[in-house]
Amino acid sequence: MNAYVTDFAVRAPARVTRAEAYIARHAFDRPTLVLDLDAVETQYHALAAGLGRAHIHYAVKANPQREVIARLVQLGSHFDAASRGEIELCLSQGADPATISFGNTVKRASDIAFAHQAGVALFAADAEEELEKIAEHAPGAEVYIRLIVDASQADWPLSRKFGCARDKALALLGLATALGLSPRGFSFHVGSQTRQAAMWGGVLDQIAQVWRDAQAAGFALDLLNIGGGFPAFYGEAIDAPASYAASVMAQVRTRFGDVPHVMAEPGRGLVAEAGAIAAEVLLVSRKSKRDLHRWVYLDIGKFSGLAETMDEAIRYQFGTARDGHQTGPCIVAGPSCDSADVLYEKRMVDLPLDLAAGDRVVIRNCGAYTTTYATIGFNGFPPLDVIVI
Repeated sequence: MNAYVTDFAVRAPARVTRAEAYIARHAFDRPTLVLDLDAVETQYHALAAGLGRAHIHYAVKANPQREVIARLVQLGSHFDAASRGEIELCLSQGADPATISFGNTVKRASDIAFAHQAGVALFAADAEEELEKIAEHAPGAEVYIRLIVDASQADWPLSRKFGCARDKALALLGLATALGLSPRGFSFHVGSQTRQAAMWGGVLDQIAQVWRDAQAAGFALDLLNIGGGFPAFYGEAIDAPASYAASVMAQVRTRFGDVPHVMAEPGRGLVAEAGAIAAEVLLVSRKSKRDLHRWVYLDIGKFSGLAETMDEAIRYQFGTARDGHQTGPCIVAGPSCDSADVLYEKRMVDLPLDLAAGDRVVIRNCGAYTTTYATIGFNGFPPLDVIVI
């Protein structure tokens, strides 16, 4: 019998999600993400209620499943695209090009031209050369300048690779104007998995100062892109989505006043909790007779969907058929031959002491950044499968 075909009752901390219930009723021959579109829609409505007049621009990179994009188009979502491929995906599912922002600050010139010809009008930039490319290949386009932020309290800060320093922001606005572009405002990212809305305060203070400086210099800004950072539950308390978004917007109003256009780019916070992964234990072992901790090897690892365990930043939650039995700490690793494919070692995971090879494991809240981070088949292991319900 296939190891996945077992009697299995998923026990979540509060409730059994539809995705986990589906996993409990079915057999799988490889690691599989089960994604619940209705859960995506519920989360969208909750975030939209809290954000009020701010437009949701779904960060497509979080989960580009066609069914997700199609459902969000039906709901009236806008989109944050990072590439020509993501723009084409959104357009193929019926998105209006006017609702798509080309939010990557590092773009191929030909992709800028494609987006412009397709009707995309809004582009991000954080450097002179990027503005020059946009001016040449998307003349007259609207742009916003991405800023680096400090003092992020996010579990995964994102302020090193993208954005410009605040002392460069006004010069880039001026260059955009000189190049015939329409500079609209600023964007930033508070950091992925910012668990509490109160953690936004320091970052918003920094951006608000640059906003005021730009206004004082004569720039008529009308757009603020507050980026992502909206959290999912990975074991530590987070605010409910509607109240979280409402609190963030209240802080924005306090610091910026009545900005005509506010964009928000939830990705993880929109789709993560809609998905669960069905996985299997391949081996439970100890390295020596004196080893205090077990190694639990799963059939999914960093190269097959769980890349966000890098530096143990994202702490996925596990469920097994043996939940309720005595537990002990263990090191969790993936199946590949790469020694970097260890998921949790610095902070070990408590799992049932009687866990054994062949047992099914459910990995919760995996709807974001799993399918997109999975390889085609490193070491010959199959890529993460997807079932949409």
